[in-house]
Amino acid sequence: MRPLDPIDLDATLDQARDAFVQLRGARIFLTGATGFFGVWLLETLAHARRALDLDLHAVVLSRDPARVGARLPHLDGHPWLRFHRGDVRDFVAPAGSFSHVVHAATATSYPPGVLEDPLDTIDVVVEGTRRVLAMAQEKSVGRLLFTSSGAVYGRQPAALTHLPEDHPGAPDPMDLRSAYGHAKRLAEHLCAQARGVEAVIARGFAFVGAHLPLDVHFAIGNFLRDALAGKAIVVSSDGSPMRSYLYGSDLAAWLWVMLARGVGSRPYNLGSDDEHPLGDVAGRVGALLKVPVEIRGQSDSTAARHRYVPSVSRARDELGLDVTVGLDEAITRTAQWYRGG
Repeated sequence: MRPLDPIDLDATLDQARDAFVQLRGARIFLTGATGFFGVWLLETLAHARRALDLDLHAVVLSRDPARVGARLPHLDGHPWLRFHRGDVRDFVAPAGSFSHVVHAATATSYPPGVLEDPLDTIDVVVEGTRRVLAMAQEKSVGRLLFTSSGAVYGRQPAALTHLPEDHPGAPDPMDLRSAYGHAKRLAEHLCAQARGVEAVIARGFAFVGAHLPLDVHFAIGNFLRDALAGKAIVVSSDGSPMRSYLYGSDLAAWLWVMLARGVGSRPYNLGSDDEHPLGDVAGRVGALLKVPVEIRGQSDSTAARHRYVPSVSRARDELGLDVTVGLDEAITRTAQWYRGG
């Protein structure tokens, strides 16, 4: 696949420059390199390493290193970046010491993956986290970043416009779709128990940007898929569910800052607080990419994800982070990347 746009790489560097400087001389162990988070993390790390002349190294865990190399050929073969074969649940620890760990490996978060095998979803998330934490303790790693999910909160109350980190909600244990949320909750609990490792938790919400899968359960990805194919965008609901989207360059910057400066065992919401009804999101994609939009569905206020919007006050106030790319610009940049320029 194509590299990220230099504008996006520079945007991440501008926002997370101090965090990257703190990583000078680091040796980082990263899981989840083929996912949306992982690709943005690897590419922005490579860019910061060049731009700031950082003497850092990274080891990337993958069940199929050749797949990572094929997806990111512009990063393959660099001496500072090495791939280590293994499954996140039972990998053999790579040789050498590490200063930081970024644990971004996960399982499919919503149907069909969860409904097909919810126990496997739980196993990947929980046992994978257990193994990564054990390696971090074995290697005396000082700081670890765990990418959790807003799914840990369960259904967002209609009266609560933005979910804060101290919201006491939880997923419904009788809903098979909640396996992912329960697994992430337990993985967070394992992080809190990890002695000797300062484990920072990033609870991810919804995102948009290069490498976002366009053919799974992400609504904005589906809108972009159809629009890029010149098809009308069809919204199956009445368009009222509320979402907010953090663009990839902000996502990567926030994660690097959280790794460098976040407080261990203190979760930070990772997302945008700029909320929009899905009908409006579809309309923006349609207007920007010049395709029609049709909203067909009926209202369903009982839907588990009728509202999914975080409060990001903690990240703003404590870490100095902010949303720098608005929704229209995020849509435009994502479409340009998929179109090849």
